[in-house]
Amino acid sequence: MSRPSRRAVFSAWREKCSPSSLKFARGLFCVLGGIATGTIGWSGNVLLLPAGMLFPAFWAYAPYRSVAALVAAAHFLGASRGLPQGASIFFGSQYAIGIGFWFAASLVFVAIYSTLWSGRSGWPRMLRYLIASVLMSLPPFGIMGWASPITAAGVLFPGWSWFGLAATAILLLMMTTSLWRIAVPVVAGCAAWSAAVWTEPKVIKGWTGINTTFRYEAAGQHAGYAQQLETIALVRKAAGHSADVIALPESALGLWTPTTERLWTNALSPLPVTVIGGATIIHRDGYDTVMVEISSKGTRTLYRERMPVPVSMWQPWRRLTGEGGGANAYFFDNPVALVAGTRVAPLICYEQLIIWPVLQSMAMGSEMIVAISNGWWTGDSNITDIQSASVTAWAKLFDVPLVMAVNE
Repeated sequence: MSRPSRRAVFSAWREKCSPSSLKFARGLFCVLGGIATGTIGWSGNVLLLPAGMLFPAFWAYAPYRSVAALVAAAHFLGASRGLPQGASIFFGSQYAIGIGFWFAASLVFVAIYSTLWSGRSGWPRMLRYLIASVLMSLPPFGIMGWASPITAAGVLFPGWSWFGLAATAILLLMMTTSLWRIAVPVVAGCAAWSAAVWTEPKVIKGWTGINTTFRYEAAGQHAGYAQQLETIALVRKAAGHSADVIALPESALGLWTPTTERLWTNALSPLPVTVIGGATIIHRDGYDTVMVEISSKGTRTLYRERMPVPVSMWQPWRRLTGEGGGANAYFFDNPVALVAGTRVAPLICYEQLIIWPVLQSMAMGSEMIVAISNGWWTGDSNITDIQSASVTAWAKLFDVPLVMAVNE
């Protein structure tokens, strides 16, 4: 009995594996890749951020626009998988509502990347990815610009500053073409080297951040008198350990009123320290989330948050309906604050997850990063870990000191 020729076997295999089935397998592989890049890259471990660099490759090689949309959704949903739990705790609602917010948050990201996807390989696809990335880094679309692979720049090229950012952007663009064969080994090599020699961001002697574990029952609750006294005790303890500048978490100072101001100035008047703390200032048409500076010289509003959390805090539709309320957004205002003679990049909570606030601050000559947040609503999710990983990567990229203060 004669054996079938190799050509006949290959022809039979090719007939079984039709172009449609091959494209289905390719599409499934790309979607699974999107899940992996989002889940692994945004695990909360700063050294795993380079895994997100593979997202543009899976997006680019999707066989159809619909599959590219699924890849983008898989990446974003994997990266923001802690949102359903966080949203359900924040709004005090059922977990299903949190899942609804989770999917709704991904719509902008998915819409941009699916619209700009192209079946044409080479520079057209590269250019479209570049446009999508820029759009997702700047307002208005950039207000939902989480899970950007460019965040990995600080891991791949620590200390390279803007050159490291440019090098990372080039590698991301290469991922969308046949040059991914070069880009992948370069990313893997840089990530491995960085992991082998990794050190934490620099610190400035005398600067410290205080983490707290105060619990809140629901959104809108503010630090009460008892909590203020506990926080003051923590500040006094830090001052006793030679701290000169102390950062407190977002919301640590509660509602900033003349009464709150007197409480803090009286408590700190004998101490030679400067305190930076998060507070809320109420206005007739809304409120500001701010950083307040307190010292022996008095108090001042150091910084007004550029991008509060959309929907839960920033609610621009209230202005359109004349209803008013919600947090004010100062998109490109006050990117740098001067504290004890140091130019600081201030970042409050949500600003640590998106791109333009930190890059704007660094472009304006910031010499260090002060990042504060209040993660009472995050539950057992990894949201605060992701925030920490993001700001750590930016501090390493620009080789600047980092001070963080989190209410966990």
